[in-house]
Amino acid sequence: MATDNDTLRTSGGPWRWAGMGAGALVYLFLLLPVLVIFLSAFSPEAYPQFPPKSFSLRWFQAFVDNGAWLRALQVSAWLLLVVTPLTTILGTTAAYALARLDFRGRELLQAFVLSPLIIPQVVLGIALLYVLTAAGLAGSMAGLAIGHTLVALPYAVRTVSVSLASMDRRLEAASMNLGATPAYTFRHVTLPLIRPGIVAGAVFAAVTSFGEVSVSLFLTAPGTVSMPVRIFTYIDQTFDPVVNAVSAVFIVLAVAALVLIERTIGLTKAM
Repeated sequence: MATDNDTLRTSGGPWRWAGMGAGALVYLFLLLPVLVIFLSAFSPEAYPQFPPKSFSLRWFQAFVDNGAWLRALQVSAWLLLVVTPLTTILGTTAAYALARLDFRGRELLQAFVLSPLIIPQVVLGIALLYVLTAAGLAGSMAGLAIGHTLVALPYAVRTVSVSLASMDRRLEAASMNLGATPAYTFRHVTLPLIRPGIVAGAVFAAVTSFGEVSVSLFLTAPGTVSMPVRIFTYIDQTFDPVVNAVSAVFIVLAVAALVLIERTIGLTKAM
């Protein structure tokens, strides 16, 4: 005699397979553009071709031999090294202040910090252009770093705020009741507990900075063109697979970063 569990498994079988099929289609939809870009980067033809008829590293060599591409890569790498730690420190400090301190205007300050998520990027870019031009920083690396930090800061604040909200505040109270100072408690109790949020904020800051186009278009100069802006302008003028080769390199770097995060703290904790 069939049990209730057997009946449920039998009746739910078609729905389960339909759900799995829908999930597979979603993953295929997300993976297919990446696969097309990655494989077409190895085509020897003078235009993107998928699937490639033969294997060639011609466009990777063209990327390495092109000084403009390498300069754009240097600019993006410099921004990554500056913006990521700066955004992480500012975001962690701001999130802790908003979560732990009670002061007048806290909600207004929180809305102001998160406003770059709401304000259109074009409007933000124009506003930064006016402000940085008046300060003499328009077109400079410092101006780009300021713009990228402003855009990436809300992601760091939100991820750290989630970690602070989920941690048990009694652990901080217990530490201070045992004689620890607030600074010691923050360094040895709070920071280790919110480390996943800090790492996630750093990852989001790095990804946001490295892929930022809208604001960068208003703040770049001929000597400070970042990689996304270079790709954007190159596609507008030229149609060859060197952009696919650049994208393939970044896909490999992104996968390597995910593997590193998974091996260190785990993707579920970081995201």
